[in-house]
Amino acid sequence: MEILNYAFMQRALLAALIVGVTAPAIGIYLVQRRQALMGDGIGHVALTGVGLGFLLNTSPVWVATAVAVLGSVVMELIRWYGKTRGDLALAMLFYGGMAGGVMLMSLSDAGSNANLGTYLFGSITTVSPQDMTTICVLAALVLLITVGLRRQLFAVCQDEEFARVTGLPVRLLNLLIAVTAAVTVTVAMRVVGLLLVSALMVIPVAAAQQISRSFAMTFAVAIGIGVAVTLTGTATSYYVDVPSGATIVLLAIGLFVIFTALAAPLAKKRAKAAAGASEGCTLEVPGSRTLTDDVSV
Repeated sequence: MEILNYAFMQRALLAALIVGVTAPAIGIYLVQRRQALMGDGIGHVALTGVGLGFLLNTSPVWVATAVAVLGSVVMELIRWYGKTRGDLALAMLFYGGMAGGVMLMSLSDAGSNANLGTYLFGSITTVSPQDMTTICVLAALVLLITVGLRRQLFAVCQDEEFARVTGLPVRLLNLLIAVTAAVTVTVAMRVVGLLLVSALMVIPVAAAQQISRSFAMTFAVAIGIGVAVTLTGTATSYYVDVPSGATIVLLAIGLFVIFTALAAPLAKKRAKAAAGASEGCTLEVPGSRTLTDDVSV
């Protein structure tokens, strides 16, 4: 294939593959916690890290990671202790992060509208070998947490009180989810951009939920959707010369619409199966599952 003849496209496709796996992997926990927009907020804060990286003439990705992690910790602290004023504090944090990033970027020698745009909306073809090393290291950390601790994280996201009763360190696990989301944002920012990364975390999960009823299946389908849209979107951006981030997100939305349309017949089929089982005095519907079937503490 022609697209594989160029080193920059090889890196772009590999980065897309990694992001397609990691973003839904952490996104499923955010959706379960009803924090679908958390990635968007972290993206605003991470922009300050990008600007600081340019100002200090160092790696914007690593600095953005540090700032995003710090911001995610602050968000969790606000969620725990903010009470009625928490939403206002979060709003100031988000908008302050965006304004700080733009200001620092403008003060740096390398700062320009072009540089800002590549981080806000993604520019996958500009991924450097150094960026790939960083992305691979951070992605490995994300997958180690989201897969290795999936039972504990799911328990906390599903019912914090139950998780606390069973002896799980609820606050520590909540903090771990937030930090992992922050790392994922910086992994994905060169692919889809800081302003669109939340969509790649949430939309594949939402699409997968339309046709799957268990946590394990939703997890697998969401990752499959993430990989499909990131690779397809990257290839499309190369051949059609369109922005990669916007293309990937629009493809994800398109799949969500398709999966939603497919969900209606599936729901009717399950309803008929449930009705038939009830008539036969059966206590369990064959094939029926809930999100807790595959995950136990």
